[in-house]
Amino acid sequence: MDLSTTFTGLRFRNPFLLSSAPPTESESNILRAFDAGWGGVVTKTIGLHPVVNVVGPKTKFLRADADSPRLSMKKRPGAALHSSWNWELISDKTLDWWVPRLGRIKKGHPEHMLVASIMAGSGNDIELRHWQELAIACQEQGCDALELNLSCPHMDRPDMGSNVGKDKELVSIVTQVVKQVATIPVWAKLTPSTTDIVVEARGAFLGGADAISSSNTFTSLPVVDADTLEFEINVDGLVSTGGLGGPAILPLSLAKMSQLTQAFPDKSFSGIGGISTFEHALNYFLLGCGTVQVCTAAMLDHAVGPTIIRELNQGLTRFLEKNADKGWKSVGDLVGIRRDRVVAQSKIRRPTEKDYRGGYEAEGYATAEELGVKN
Repeated sequence: MDLSTTFTGLRFRNPFLLSSAPPTESESNILRAFDAGWGGVVTKTIGLHPVVNVVGPKTKFLRADADSPRLSMKKRPGAALHSSWNWELISDKTLDWWVPRLGRIKKGHPEHMLVASIMAGSGNDIELRHWQELAIACQEQGCDALELNLSCPHMDRPDMGSNVGKDKELVSIVTQVVKQVATIPVWAKLTPSTTDIVVEARGAFLGGADAISSSNTFTSLPVVDADTLEFEINVDGLVSTGGLGGPAILPLSLAKMSQLTQAFPDKSFSGIGGISTFEHALNYFLLGCGTVQVCTAAMLDHAVGPTIIRELNQGLTRFLEKNADKGWKSVGDLVGIRRDRVVAQSKIRRPTEKDYRGGYEAEGYATAEELGVKN
């Protein structure tokens, strides 16, 4: 069965991508991912400013016990994966390191889609030109698309990462600046740590974005060990906020995606967050995503997820075969068909219409008449 799909004008051999994260930080890993069968790979975020990561572990995994509410990063029998947690910054390799490798990757796998994740600052014209420098360098090496990292949850600089992604004007400006030089599709990766992600998405589309990727990890802290009173991951007893990913964020990311696809039903979206199985990915397709991206599950499967991508492809094949009578032949036939099922609370049926007050006429609340609401 043909599992290919077209997204932002690019033909992917399947709609499953390895997302920008530790698994895509090297040429060897990206090549392994393509050999494993991923339809596309988004590189670890490339910047002009070298970064140095913290001492010790940069990514850990939270596990939950089946018979207790315990949540811990400590490995133990019978525990199930709850989430991943990381405080790793963008790639510590320079653009000069990445450029020849991007070219070799595309030359060796021209049929696979290589998306370059890039990040620069946004505080002045020099920083904005850095975005253009990164974009030009990556597309000259044959990269098929650019993903703008406007969402990293642990950058100290106020003009980088999610600090930009929370500002609709900066999102729009950065996107527009990149689009001025881009000859390939531009995706804006937004942060979920915002009041209304639709606002920032509107800024990205106004700037010319071809697609939105959502969502990045959620800003979070690791838990404290009750015996030692130390954070379970720390350096010299200190910890900073990091990003929570994996199964725990699947429902949260779906809610963000639902907001986006309902607000912009004619736009393109790549869904990220908590995907381990085809059934997880299916949620994103049904809500309106044309592709999905995977990280945590792949990290736990030989770093690049050979088993995960095989099961995703098999799951999609089974699903299409099972529903062949509906005329569904590809992911494109599924995109958005359950988007309209997500509605406001007031639209959910009550025993009778008069039973719904939405908090009105209750002790401590203003009456409908006081608020000017007609029953």
